[in-house]
Amino acid sequence: MPNALLPGALALGVLLLGALAPAPPAQAKSSDRNQPMTLDSDNSDCSQLADANSRCVFTGGVVIVQGTLDIRAERAEILQRSGETEQVILTGKQASMKQEMDDGTTMNARADRIVYEPKKETLTLTGNYQVDSPRGSNSGQRMVYDMASGQMRSGGDGSRVRTVIQPRQPAATPDAPGSGG
Repeated sequence: MPNALLPGALALGVLLLGALAPAPPAQAKSSDRNQPMTLDSDNSDCSQLADANSRCVFTGGVVIVQGTLDIRAERAEILQRSGETEQVILTGKQASMKQEMDDGTTMNARADRIVYEPKKETLTLTGNYQVDSPRGSNSGQRMVYDMASGQMRSGGDGSRVRTVIQPRQPAATPDAPGSGG
């Protein structure tokens, strides 16, 4: 059952970085998906029947670690239908995620509620969400990301959205002759 969480968590890292800047997005640490996943919590209530509709709930100081991926929430709920993951819901004040990208940078995200729906290929962050990376940041009350199209929708509910894009760092150039340096 815990492997059902992996696609949502990795997708979160990749998509949020892509939403922040016009440059090509960094990819989530590709080696993470080949690492064992550890889920720690105060309580768990899981049905292990792979062919049935099931629900697995982890509560109380939930910590999910897989390679460089680190997710923290008060509650993680995984809903399956006919053995397929329908929805992964992370909640808390605030649920957070941190992951190293293949380029060595780190992405951080947090929200009161993070919902991943694999069949719809959508990720929804609600409740004071904030996404930070070296490329910039995005924050507001609600963001829906369509992973198939790459479309990110924020706001539209009367709340404000803030996006900050960091300037590109100039490429290092050798000192020109006669420049004194």
